[in-house]
Amino acid sequence: MKKKVRIQSGQPTGRLTCPACGNDYDFLEVAENVIVTARYLQNDDGSFTPQESETEILGEIKLFCAACDQDLSEYHSYFQEMIF
Repeated sequence: MKKKVRIQSGQPTGRLTCPACGNDYDFLEVAENVIVTARYLQNDDGSFTPQESETEILGEIKLFCAACDQDLSEYHSYFQEMIF
């Protein structure tokens, strides 16, 4: 049985569940105004090999339910803490 999220003092505990549709599996993180800088080396055969990548987020970051598009941004900090 899956443990669903409980909201206590505005913060979830346990498993995050979309209050609109009940989805507790698939979520989207959307960052606005992002600069991605990637460095590549070209190989002798003309192909490219990625060396490093850097991402700079200049705008807002939001969290959405991937099933119904409900905005769950109020839980974004909890989401970030639970990424392992």
